[in-house]
Amino acid sequence: MYRVLVPVDTNTNRARHQAQYVARLPDAGSTVSATVLYVATPETFATADEVSFSAVDAAVAAADDLEAAGVTVDRRVDDGRASRAIVDTIEEVDADEVVMGGRKRSGVTTVLLGSTVQDVLCSTERPVTVTGEGVSPGEGPRRVLVPVDESETRARRQAAYVAGLPGDPSTVEAAVFYVFRHQDYEGAPPHEFDEVDSAVAAADDLEAAGVTVERVDESGEVARRILGAAEDRGVDGIVMGGRKRSGVQKVLLGSTVRDVLLSAERPVTLTG
Repeated sequence: MYRVLVPVDTNTNRARHQAQYVARLPDAGSTVSATVLYVATPETFATADEVSFSAVDAAVAAADDLEAAGVTVDRRVDDGRASRAIVDTIEEVDADEVVMGGRKRSGVTTVLLGSTVQDVLCSTERPVTVTGEGVSPGEGPRRVLVPVDESETRARRQAAYVAGLPGDPSTVEAAVFYVFRHQDYEGAPPHEFDEVDSAVAAADDLEAAGVTVERVDESGEVARRILGAAEDRGVDGIVMGGRKRSGVQKVLLGSTVRDVLLSAERPVTLTG
C-alpha cells in the first residue's frame, strides 16, 4: 500500500486540491491509503483533545473526497508546532509521500510558500508534493515532467520516485528534461541529451521500470524552460530533486527549485 500524509489547514479549497492530487495517483482506490492530519497550533489556543476532526471543514472535505475516490482514510488531529507535528506523523505512519497545499497571495498567481511548507521541506527525507490551488491532475495516463541537473544521484532519486508511484508503471508517462544553460543564442554550440549522464541514467531507470519516457533537451534559462515545458505538455506534476548541504541533513532549495515552486501552477514534488 502506498501511504500518503495529507496535512491540511483551515482552507477548504487548498485541502480539496490536495485530496484531488492524491485521488489521481495511479490506481488510488486500490493502492493508496491516506492520513488526513489537522494540527491545532499554539495560536489557536486549543489542544488535540479539544478539537474534533469533524469540526474542521477543510479536513472533512479532504477526507470525504478521498473516501469518495475509494481511498482508505485515517482522520487525525494533533497539536503543537505544525511542522513538528507533521514530521513526527510522517515517521509514525511511514509515509511514502507528503502532499501539502501551497499558499496564494490574493490577486497574485504565484504560490507563496508558507513557513510550515518550507519547514517540512527542510526536515524530511520523504518526497513532498506542493499542490497549490491551480491546475489539478487530469484523466488518462499520469504525465510528469522530470527536470534533472548534472547530479546523477538526484536524477536517479527522481526516477525512483516516479517508478515507485502506485499502480502499473505503464500508466505513467515521464518527460526527462535537461536544460543546457544560456545556450539559446545564435551560433551556440549544439548539445544533445545523450551527453548528460544524469539525464540518461534517469531515463534508462524509468524505461527499465516500464514507464514510457520522452527524452528532451532545451537551451536557455532553466526555470523558465521547465515551466514552459510543463505547460506545453500539460503535465500532472513536476518532479524535482532537492539539494543537500554537505554533512547537514536538511534540504537546501536551489534557486531553480525555489523558482519553480514559487511559479508553477501545477503540483511540484521535491524528492531530495
